[in-house]
Amino acid sequence: MSDVASAKAPTAEAKPKSGLPKLSASTIWMINFGFLGVQTAFTLQSSQMSRIFQTIGADPNSLGWFFILPPLAGLIVQPIVGYYSDRTWAPKLGGRRLPYLLLGTIVAVIVMCLLPNSGSMGFGYASLAALLFGAITVAFLDLSSNVAMQPFKMMVGDMVNDDQKSYAYGIQSFLSNTGAVLAAILPFLFAAIGIANTASKGVVPATVKVAFYVGAILLVVTSLFTIFRVHEYDPDTYAKYHGITKEDNAEGGNWWTLLKSAPKVFWTVTLVQFFCWVAFQYLWTYSAGAIAANVWHTTNAASAGYQAAGNWYGVLAAVQSIAAVVWSYVLAKLPNRVHKLGYAGSLGLGAIGFLSVFFLHSQYALIVSFILVGIAWAAMNTYPLTMVTNALSGAHMGTYLGLFNGSICLPQIVASLASFALFPLLGGAQANMFLLAGVIMAIGAVSVGAIKETYKA
Repeated sequence: MSDVASAKAPTAEAKPKSGLPKLSASTIWMINFGFLGVQTAFTLQSSQMSRIFQTIGADPNSLGWFFILPPLAGLIVQPIVGYYSDRTWAPKLGGRRLPYLLLGTIVAVIVMCLLPNSGSMGFGYASLAALLFGAITVAFLDLSSNVAMQPFKMMVGDMVNDDQKSYAYGIQSFLSNTGAVLAAILPFLFAAIGIANTASKGVVPATVKVAFYVGAILLVVTSLFTIFRVHEYDPDTYAKYHGITKEDNAEGGNWWTLLKSAPKVFWTVTLVQFFCWVAFQYLWTYSAGAIAANVWHTTNAASAGYQAAGNWYGVLAAVQSIAAVVWSYVLAKLPNRVHKLGYAGSLGLGAIGFLSVFFLHSQYALIVSFILVGIAWAAMNTYPLTMVTNALSGAHMGTYLGLFNGSICLPQIVASLASFALFPLLGGAQANMFLLAGVIMAIGAVSVGAIKETYKA
């Protein structure tokens, strides 16, 4: 019998104040393990999307349109997944959240094989058909990845007690960033072993295509580990552990009503999230172009220098993720009373990292910049969900977390829309957007002071 299944009848000593049993470390790892594959998909998308679209002929000033699609998909899909998974109980398909993980994984794998081939369908360089095909596949990739990602966040809220929750989200952050390291560095490694890193005009290089194929395999394998090894609590057990009735999740759940009654920490963390995710949206949108211009002195997306910059950004994204892995371990060791200090300090260091990208013209000096950015990323993946889920009861947990995802998606949409005015205003240089991102991240660090943490009695 699994650790989770056996935990359904804990001893009184094993039950912390939340009512949920203490889980073994191996169970917490299995709850989160598939997140490694999901984040691999997300990192391939975020680190390579700008490169893919500029390779197939997109104007840099139009990149914001393509980067609106992923957060728009998440804004719609994640609350829906949360709402319906709160009401789902399908033990033959895994339980409450796992059926949605299975569905999202299947669709994501298909789309991951299509996206890097956007320039290989015979549509022509910079053609509307090629760009539209790429945009649609990105939207479906993000939609399916969101369906697959949300169950992991929800299962921690469902099954992990308050005392272990910071550890659980720390493990989730560790696995997330490990997947990100693998995804980000794959094109660079494939180029190093001789796979072609350039292609005819408008065609995405083989290094990127193979990276997406490997990422799809990793997504399937890691997701299946979680699907087969985790047994979610049935509705009666879930209600007992959370101190609610079965009807609390079966009835109600109106999004507007839930938002009006959300705890204050839900909104103060959302404020911090807004600034953080605006900054990171500009990182993902403009990194490849900024590095190409500052280090390789080119803005020609078809040039070998630009493609080398795209690979180096993959390495830097891996550096960011490694730094986040290490820093997540540090943050997981901090006691609750200094969470806000760790959160604000990490975001402040990230702001310095963003600002430094504008000034540096050495590819190796940028490693330091992305270490600092990784520190901020670790805090963004550890503290918000811990703070919010600690303030929630078990009722409508999935719906609340789906709605909280708006604190990630809306800032990205705002950032992309604002870029149409800000990019030309800042001289049409992609590196200049990092000055703006650094200032915004610094505001996010200051806004942590508005958070007042609460915990369930």
